[in-house]
Amino acid sequence: MENETKFSRRAALGALSASAIAAALPARGEGDAPAAEAPAQGKFKYSACKWCYSKMSIEELAAAGAKIGLQGIDLLDVGEVPKLEGTGLVCSLANGPSPIPKGWNDPELHDKLVERSEELLPKIAAAGVERMIVFSGNRWGRSDLEGMRNCARGLRRITPLAESLGVTIVMELLNSKRDHKDYMCDHTAWGAELVQRVASDRFKLLYDIYHMQIMEGDVVATIEEHHAAIDHYHTGGVPGRHEIDERQELFYPRVCRAIADTGFTGWLAQEFIPADPDPVASLEAALKICRV
Repeated sequence: MENETKFSRRAALGALSASAIAAALPARGEGDAPAAEAPAQGKFKYSACKWCYSKMSIEELAAAGAKIGLQGIDLLDVGEVPKLEGTGLVCSLANGPSPIPKGWNDPELHDKLVERSEELLPKIAAAGVERMIVFSGNRWGRSDLEGMRNCARGLRRITPLAESLGVTIVMELLNSKRDHKDYMCDHTAWGAELVQRVASDRFKLLYDIYHMQIMEGDVVATIEEHHAAIDHYHTGGVPGRHEIDERQELFYPRVCRAIADTGFTGWLAQEFIPADPDPVASLEAALKICRV
């Protein structure tokens, strides 16, 4: 992938009808009382990103989530993981060594990132967490090819430790169009090529459906093409990053079926900011939408 024109922008997917979403949800007779349903089950393990529920403590989110079929919480610091003890939930993804803009594409940061990763990875493994998130960093004038080479060189310094501990490092795909201007790992093809260059079973991608719908669209075909490089998924409604229901343009039942058809049985984490007054009801509805 030396030719950087391969990382061209693709048009976003068109909006899908509200009636299609509604048809995928369980029907209820007019005037019927809401039936008591079992927590959402399916081929995936379901988690939610804590930062989206800022008014709830970790313990409160875990307690509410356990009742509706949630199995994990994403994006906790390793020191926060003990708060899940006794809740039945696990930390499905731990925070890594750097903030989003300053990542592995900057060779001047490598020594600090390696040092911090070597401190975090054993703690993450000891806490029973199987994944740690990392970021490419912003471009800061670097070409995509230079940044890819830098990322690969730096990440190869920590993957042997990750392999020995059984922790998978995942780099998140983010959009640089609206939310994270100048971020480098903003196209799936770029990320998949980086996975090949790092060449470790313990380095994969976090495919954020919200971000990639904004950045390149073609979500289902992209997942089908690059699923081998993906270890973790995030959701979110486009536009606005709110509920994944009929108010947004993606048809999540179809997206989730495509993920399941690849054989994926890992973590699907809800990363939308609830706009409705009852965030737990929004989360429960999202779990049902994603059940395949």
